[in-house]
Amino acid sequence: LFLQSTPATSIPTVQVQGQINLQPPSYTAASQHAEQMKKPGQNFMCLWQSCKKWFQTPSQVFYHAATEHGGKDVYPGQCLWEGCEPFQRQRFSFITHLQDKHCSRDALLAGLKQDEHGQAGNQKPSNK
Repeated sequence: LFLQSTPATSIPTVQVQGQINLQPPSYTAASQHAEQMKKPGQNFMCLWQSCKKWFQTPSQVFYHAATEHGGKDVYPGQCLWEGCEPFQRQRFSFITHLQDKHCSRDALLAGLKQDEHGQAGNQKPSNK
C-alpha cells in the first residue's frame, strides 16, 4: 500500500515496529470534515479524547486509533481513550492494549452505551 499526499496536506508517515500488523481495513476514505457525522452502517465510534469519529467495523476503529492517535509522531505516551486510566505505556504495549481493551466489538459497543449515558461533562475515569 502506497499513500501519496498533496503538498498542501502533508500527512506524517506512521511506521509500527514489532509483530502487530497494521493493515488498513477496506473502506473508502470519507471527507476529513464530514467524518464526525454518523453515516448509515457506521455503528462504531472512536472514543479517544474528543475524536468521536464513526466507522463501520471495529477493525476500522482500531486502524484509525493506532495510526492517528498511536502513531510514532503523535502518540502521547499514554492511552487517552475515554474512561481509561492514563498509565504511561510504550507504543508497542499501547497498540496491544488498544486492540485488547478498546477496539473489540464488545468493548466498542459497551463504550458507546457509557458515552450515551455520560454525555453531561463526565470527565472522571471509570473505576474499572
